[in-house]
Amino acid sequence: MSRTFLGMPGIAHPGKRGQSFPDNAARAVQNSQLRFNLRKATRTIRARRASVVNELPDWAELRQAGKAIKDHTLRNLGTYLVQLEEAVTKAGGHVHWAADADEANRIVAGLVKATGETEVVKVKSMATQEIGLNEALLKEGITAYETDLAELIVQLGDDWPSHILVPAIHRNRSEIREIFADNMSGWGRPAPDDLTDDPAALAEAARLHLRERFLASKVAISGANFMIAETGTLVVLESEGNGRMCLTLPETLISVVGIEKLLPTWRDLEVFLQLLPRSSTGERMNPYTSMWTGATEGQDFHLVLLDNGRTGVLADEVGRQALRCIRCSACLNVCPVYERAGGHAYGSVYPGPIGAILTPLLRGMESELDRSLPYASSLCGACYEVCPVAIDIPSVLVELRARARHPWTERAGMAAAGWVFNRSGRLARLQRIGGQMRTLVPKRLPGPLSGWTDTRDLPRVPKESFRDWWNRTDGGSR
Repeated sequence: MSRTFLGMPGIAHPGKRGQSFPDNAARAVQNSQLRFNLRKATRTIRARRASVVNELPDWAELRQAGKAIKDHTLRNLGTYLVQLEEAVTKAGGHVHWAADADEANRIVAGLVKATGETEVVKVKSMATQEIGLNEALLKEGITAYETDLAELIVQLGDDWPSHILVPAIHRNRSEIREIFADNMSGWGRPAPDDLTDDPAALAEAARLHLRERFLASKVAISGANFMIAETGTLVVLESEGNGRMCLTLPETLISVVGIEKLLPTWRDLEVFLQLLPRSSTGERMNPYTSMWTGATEGQDFHLVLLDNGRTGVLADEVGRQALRCIRCSACLNVCPVYERAGGHAYGSVYPGPIGAILTPLLRGMESELDRSLPYASSLCGACYEVCPVAIDIPSVLVELRARARHPWTERAGMAAAGWVFNRSGRLARLQRIGGQMRTLVPKRLPGPLSGWTDTRDLPRVPKESFRDWWNRTDGGSR
């Protein structure tokens, strides 16, 4: 299960880690099938979301309540994490603290090895993707099997998720049929000879493929949508039932959860059980909502609390609001950039508008890719409008752009502009010079500036500035 970052045979994957977003996006937009798949899927999801959100007269109040709960939790995160640890331990669970991805992977690998097993089943988890858990386990001789349908498609296709909620959103059903037909036979069950691309047939093929895995596996790995500090309860919301199978059947359950997924009280969960389903799948509630507290029914339970850069983000006065994110993906479904470029162009586990701020906040802005992500936006503000916990993504994007080191030419240009705009007399003189030389301004700017005029027309320089016109007419004497 290596990551080759290839899609269907012979077609280059639209995104590659390590390269900048503009480079990745330039390849992605050339793929007409990808754009069609994304457009159809995202517009369908956001239409469903709008219909169920509009049913609630108090949606704005719910949104503000979610924001307030998350902000309160983040301000008191240390206190609530200790309370959570005490509650989980009291209920028979074991709590492990992981400062970074390497430590989390070592903890999980050690727990699996202690059971003597070499195979695990997994519930869809962004946190485990973030730390590269599957690859780390494979190095230790442990094979992880994804059980979520979309994650299964991605894993069988040796692909990479491109959406927070629907990891295989970039695939249509014909492509999925080919992936199943070519790869399912390698996992202990012959691939169906007469498999069609009918969604029901594809789902049934996946169900049969995974059934024996569920029954045979003795270790499961999950994430969690929420953790309740008051009771030590973990909550997973899903739509297929695979999560319920993973959480209940194995003898050992290991949950890897980011420390920001915490809620103080059981009562707080009620707010998010309304916000999350409507914002993510466009449903009033998820078909499966699983909750467990500590070790249940004799199961050995381990909770791995993951930092991996989160405390650094918490210390960021502007960026800490990104930790409110409940991974609903609503921002992806309304983003015009994501709809055209897709998730792989972001080169990160977290794509879309939230990924454009969360990834550089968690990893820093040392690489070319991470420095480019804050520019993967038109700043239209649609992401903020749909965010169920009111994360002001455009403001964080602007802040991150300001922190990045800009080319010397850009810095020199902004310094010159600042010098001109600092004195009204300087600006007036420059405007007059510009008006006198307007006939010399080319339609296409030379050199590096040509990129600007290649995609837009250069405005005509007026003969007279507004300032001069105002002083020449009656306006100046009023």
